[in-house]
Amino acid sequence: MPTPKNELPKLLTIRQAAEILNVHIETLRRWDKSGRLRAIIVNKRGDRRYDPKDLEAILKNKKE
Repeated sequence: MPTPKNELPKLLTIRQAAEILNVHIETLRRWDKSGRLRAIIVNKRGDRRYDPKDLEAILKNKKE
């Protein structure tokens, strides 16, 4: 069942997270390495996923 357009999925891909935060994908990789925004590794290949709540916290801090 597809999610409504105004509702985010449970986990976001690195591309989706980058678009929401308006940053480059490499920025998210650096943030993960530094601990600023932790990624969830979902497979052996190392694909990253992000919790929408973590992105909301980053966006909130940008506004302040």
